[in-house]
Amino acid sequence: MGLRLATFNIENLMSRFDFAGFRNALRQDRALSIYQIDDQRQYEALEAARAVATTDDTRQLSALAMAAVRADVICLQEVDNLEALDAFERHYLYRMIGRGYRQRHVSRGNDGRGIDIAVLARDETGEGQRIEIRDIQTHAFRTVSDFGLQSSELAEMGVDGGQKLFRRDCVVVDMAVGGRPFTLVALHLKSMGPSRDPDIPGREWTMPMRRAELAATRQILTDKFDGGPERMRWAICGDLNDYRERIVIHGEFEEEFRFEHVREADSSLDVLLEDGFAFDPTQKLDPMQRWTLFHSRGPGRRHLCQLDYILLSPKLAKANPDAVPQIERRGQPWRTIVPPGQEVERFPRTGWDRPKASDHCPIALELNI
Repeated sequence: MGLRLATFNIENLMSRFDFAGFRNALRQDRALSIYQIDDQRQYEALEAARAVATTDDTRQLSALAMAAVRADVICLQEVDNLEALDAFERHYLYRMIGRGYRQRHVSRGNDGRGIDIAVLARDETGEGQRIEIRDIQTHAFRTVSDFGLQSSELAEMGVDGGQKLFRRDCVVVDMAVGGRPFTLVALHLKSMGPSRDPDIPGREWTMPMRRAELAATRQILTDKFDGGPERMRWAICGDLNDYRERIVIHGEFEEEFRFEHVREADSSLDVLLEDGFAFDPTQKLDPMQRWTLFHSRGPGRRHLCQLDYILLSPKLAKANPDAVPQIERRGQPWRTIVPPGQEVERFPRTGWDRPKASDHCPIALELNI
């Protein structure tokens, strides 16, 4: 009995305009930075026009990427609200796949920008098995103290025991696929920066927060399944904002590019993967093919890495020894530098930097439930 599962950071699926750039240059779109803008009213009019002008191409590409992975159930990150998701599904995704994801849920989390986690499900799998969402639990309200995870590292970040732990949410979805129980955990962890200490890289500075979020996720699953999560069918999906390895890109021009695979000494993902609590099926891919994001701060600061994951319980991993993820890269902008042999033809109208489907690649996995 097959279920095709996917996750995708859709990048700012918003139903409102962001005018913060008027007072904060770091939040201002680069196109507007070229112009002399006299007052806030003029800025807001220009920003609204810019956002509307770019949205149509962007969301067509996002829908193409989602259609390409052919998922029965998909987790999305960076969704503004249910209204934005409904409008996207009705006006964009419907044109690609027809009557697709009839079951849609958006969890209101703790992100300061209001970007939330969504879960979409078809009524049936591709094989005709019914998909029934039976229960959805949010953990956005739970604090650091609730999980007993207070630490000196979190205190140094300014996080105390009374603060909410999950930067967005940990959404636990209980469903049945053809009558068989399956639990999906949807996450979007703390981002990798910036750091309050200029001497400490952003990833290192924020890692205690991601470790705590994953430790709490592990505890939630352990408690849910009475101390025996290894015996149950569950998967963790989402943008985990960390990696265990990178592909560092050397060189400034195409003829000079050199790709170096680098294993990281430390990763928050070790909380789930180091002792076999969960398994990462992307490990079946070649190390040079696991990436889902291109990071660039100019020549000398470029790498490819995996931030997006579908992690499986031991029971589910054992039942799917040959399952290999599909990473859809045709929605990536042309500026994304890829290793030799990984070039793909982009979706129509994809730009050098934008429009694009997202800065992330969707990842999908066919599972036997």
